[in-house]
Amino acid sequence: MVPFTAFRGRQTTPDAGKIGRVTEIVVRWSEPLLADERHLKLLDEPERGRYDAYRLEIDRRRFLTGRVLAKTLVAERLGGTAESVRFDATCADCGKPHGRPRVPGANLVLSISHSGNLIGVAATDGVPVGLDVETANRKADASLVDYALSPPEREAVAGLSDDERAAAFFVYWTRKEAVMKATGKGLKIPLQSITFSRFDAPAELVASTDAALDPARTRLADLKATEGHRAAVAALTAEPLVVTEEHWLP
Repeated sequence: MVPFTAFRGRQTTPDAGKIGRVTEIVVRWSEPLLADERHLKLLDEPERGRYDAYRLEIDRRRFLTGRVLAKTLVAERLGGTAESVRFDATCADCGKPHGRPRVPGANLVLSISHSGNLIGVAATDGVPVGLDVETANRKADASLVDYALSPPEREAVAGLSDDERAAAFFVYWTRKEAVMKATGKGLKIPLQSITFSRFDAPAELVASTDAALDPARTRLADLKATEGHRAAVAALTAEPLVVTEEHWLP
């Protein structure tokens, strides 16, 4: 197993104290790892093929880091070594090995996301989960706001300065990406069909006109991630979330 040092932080959704059962999610973050042998040896043949196919070094390192994070986390949760973990990443649409990584025969559900110099993996037991992270230095012009946000969300960001609007927009964007990833449908769900609580309020799915998302059975949390990034994690469950963030220093 690849050794690491973790800094942990824990948060709960506002309803976590109301009922006994909760859904626990671990989110593990890392900067892009070096492509050295101790990391590369964790890749199986299909994963090595995907790694080699990336043209840019940073893209290869992001892919490698996602697999190292996921395999070490799976090994810790299920026992065994990271080297022994094998994923089934078959895409449900095309059959190629670039889908969500799954652990055959296990109840553990994973979601991987990356942006800039941050890669993360979310893991939970038996509940569909989605993770999204975005760099926080991007702009959000009026056309992007109109494309992605529902009418109540557009109203919430109206009148903000350009920088404030961009910050608020990517709170909404990461929430949307997280819940869409949890469904497995991604951008097949219209962005404007889902509405969240205000960008400056605890994350909550307020309304959805898409059958894949029921507000009563969707929970999510805005994450701390690292400076310069915004992130959110979502799970398709009626239970409150307890989310633990871990930052790796391999």
